[in-house]
Amino acid sequence: MIITAGEFKGQKIIAPDEKITRPTLSKVRMAVFNTLQALTDFEDKSFFDMFAGSGIMGLEALSRGFSHLTACEKNNKVAGILKSNYKKFTAARDIKLFTGDSLKIAKTLEPRYDVIYIDPPYFSGVYEESLNAVKHLGGIVILEHVVEVDFTGWRILKQKKYSDKYITFLTFEI
Repeated sequence: MIITAGEFKGQKIIAPDEKITRPTLSKVRMAVFNTLQALTDFEDKSFFDMFAGSGIMGLEALSRGFSHLTACEKNNKVAGILKSNYKKFTAARDIKLFTGDSLKIAKTLEPRYDVIYIDPPYFSGVYEESLNAVKHLGGIVILEHVVEVDFTGWRILKQKKYSDKYITFLTFEI
């Protein structure tokens, strides 16, 4: 996989086995960050990648100017690959990787994230639970999903469909 834009544009990263992770396609990544850029600037902002998988979304965020990345990954083997990839891009960046259940970890984080990216395994049934786990963190939430989701309590900023999936930009209504 290759980072599509920013400081690290063109840099290759090691991709975990696609039987374990489902990397976000480059055209979808570019569309996500183009939409996000219309909503907020990236400089000195924090990005939380709740289900890191390949780690490409967090690396795209760092490449485009985010200064802080927190990522969660449940699979130990994949987390090892993420650590290796992150080492290449750590200059002047704050990167934290948690290994474990992201639903539990998210609930323990301090409310300081500008952008939260949620892309759980499709058909896992954790979309609403994931939204619940991050509502205290503030910021813009980006949810990648393939099924209908109950957005009660959330304000939809924008929603786009790409093939069989939706990318929904949200904020929590207090």
